[in-house]
Amino acid sequence: MAETNSQVSLDSAFIRPEQIRAGLRKVERRQWWLWSTTVLVLLLLTVGVASFAFPAMLAREQSTYSFYLNQSVRALVGIVLLFTVYLIYQQTLLMRMRRQLADQIESLAKVESLASEVFKLAALDQLTGLYNRRSGEQRLEQEMSRAQRHGRPLTILLLDVDGLKLINDAHGHAAGDLTLRSFADRLQRAIRGSDLGVRLGGDEFMVLLPECRAEEVRHVLGRLDGLEIQYNSQKIRCQFSCGWTDYRAGETSQELLKRADEALYANKRSGKKLAVGLQPSPIPV
Repeated sequence: MAETNSQVSLDSAFIRPEQIRAGLRKVERRQWWLWSTTVLVLLLLTVGVASFAFPAMLAREQSTYSFYLNQSVRALVGIVLLFTVYLIYQQTLLMRMRRQLADQIESLAKVESLASEVFKLAALDQLTGLYNRRSGEQRLEQEMSRAQRHGRPLTILLLDVDGLKLINDAHGHAAGDLTLRSFADRLQRAIRGSDLGVRLGGDEFMVLLPECRAEEVRHVLGRLDGLEIQYNSQKIRCQFSCGWTDYRAGETSQELLKRADEALYANKRSGKKLAVGLQPSPIPV
């Protein structure tokens, strides 16, 4: 429901960048016209004054010269007054256009903010900030297609936070949520910018590792190991199980996830805590 309301607001407030660019071009044209008109009027004033005074200067008569000069001054004052009114009108239009552009830019900023909120609602997990299951599965299909097309390796890593129910029972759900957020934050900092961290739901996480070697997987796991969370003056040790496997050309995403899931549960059944650099062996298919 929130996503639908945000989408409606996004559509109603939408301002195309072309509208802003057109408004800027209009302001530039009006400013250019204003400056051109100013120069033209100054030239006309100069010519007008000269045309009024020049005949009297040729006649060399004081009375005639005074008459023409008086007429020149009056004409000059009249033209200046008219031009001043014109300038005030043009400046008013420019100010109005600038306010409209400012409103459009503000609307565009609101659209970007709304788009960001819609993206967060649609693609991100609200608790951890990682990508949600739907976005992760879509990205997995894209990475598999890229790996198939270019013949590049793709590794999928599944992680499961151990004992989350015990943490909730012993310390409350707030402690469990803090554990998940802290683990997700550590996971996000442990992977590369080209990797993708996903919360599948509950205490389950997935990481997509394009072009990742086995030692790089162990490096990610090593950075996750040893996480301790401070909650109400108590330390909660966050442990996890993991399983990973490489994409095989031609298999489906369900088959790839199934093999990674089997590797994860093989690690859980072994009852061994993960040590830095230890790689759980996936069950062969």
